[in-house]
Amino acid sequence: MPENSLRRLPSVDALVRSPDGRALVEQHGRTAAVEALRAALAEARASGGRPAEQLVADAAASLARPPSLRPLINATGVIVHTNLGRAPLAEAALARVVEVARGYSTLEYDVEAGRRGSRHDHLSGILAALTGAEAGLAVNNNAAAVLLCLAATAAGGEVVISRGELIEIGDGFRIPDILDRSGARLVEVGTTNRTRTGDYERALGESTRAILRVHQSNFRMLGFTERPHLADLAAMAREHDLTLIDDLGSGQLIDLPVLADEPTARSAVAAGATLVCFSGDKLLGGPQAGVIVGTAEAVGLVKRHPLARALRIDKLSLAALEATLELYRDPPRAIRDLPVLAMATGDLEAVRSRAEALAARLDGVVVESVARIGGGAVPLLELPSFACALPGDDDLAARLRAGDPPVVGRVQEGQLLLDCRTMTDDECRRITISR
Repeated sequence: MPENSLRRLPSVDALVRSPDGRALVEQHGRTAAVEALRAALAEARASGGRPAEQLVADAAASLARPPSLRPLINATGVIVHTNLGRAPLAEAALARVVEVARGYSTLEYDVEAGRRGSRHDHLSGILAALTGAEAGLAVNNNAAAVLLCLAATAAGGEVVISRGELIEIGDGFRIPDILDRSGARLVEVGTTNRTRTGDYERALGESTRAILRVHQSNFRMLGFTERPHLADLAAMAREHDLTLIDDLGSGQLIDLPVLADEPTARSAVAAGATLVCFSGDKLLGGPQAGVIVGTAEAVGLVKRHPLARALRIDKLSLAALEATLELYRDPPRAIRDLPVLAMATGDLEAVRSRAEALAARLDGVVVESVARIGGGAVPLLELPSFACALPGDDDLAARLRAGDPPVVGRVQEGQLLLDCRTMTDDECRRITISR
């Protein structure tokens, strides 16, 4: 558009005074409306101009955009999907969050004593009961939990770890980097595929403070492999007065047959680990959190470390985690009410029925599928599933992602698969395809 056309663009003030502009102010407030109109004018100048009515329409469209963080439907078949928010919360956890968020709470107040309390005390008792540990607490994620345990027990000293456990977790975080930030020095023992108890024994010295064992949760080594039993490392740690930290990664509280490759926190405590760390938002099925359980002495050191304040869990996550843990007091109820466990152990015929109903409504076909736990847990486990297959490509996938709510499936061999193990009946009924 010629330069004189750009000069004819209205001012922000003129747009605000127009009937459509006044409606925009009435609906969204003056500040938001003015900012949106300024952005629309800037875009018009950059693109060569635009009619005044279009400028207001563009501003209105900008203000009407949905929130950046919003719900979507997970049709990928990956239950604990890191990019999609990991574990959906149980209804009991959601209700507790609303209850605590609505007003003030006992976050750091002891109502019995009438004085300041500690947020760490809310979970200690229930974590001890569920895992057999003496005490417990939660921080904001499992990487923070490992960092804090190392900083509290081994800063300035050496930590012995098998080369086969120097893993990388999500988004490029590596165990050696976490060790380095804790102030402890890394001592590698064994080889990538084989590490024996004697390898740890020979590495111990005057500067050794801890032994770190890391569960290979996001990968498996097969074939010619060996690693010591946790109980053997615990005996060594006791003999040399060392801290044994067991990082379970995803972690779980119920010994489910379908998740047999994942150790439970109770088994790690029973084997003699001093401190055990695991995630709250993976197999546990709760909010983002890093859970730490262990001996009262070791957990006390962790609580008192200066980093504990920087890494502490917030009140809403704490409320959700406490409600989630309460479900585990009755394991059958936990399996039924926690979405992660319900999806992992759900009846295959119910999954097929959802796929059939979805396929009938969308003119798709039902196909056998493979679902996975995800979240770096049980990488070799394939859960039988059923999906609604639609003839399509990336364009169809994009149209589903643009819907309300967005739907994320997976494109495979020229088809878009909507896996029904990770969807509820209600979510399946809400899926529509724009034509």
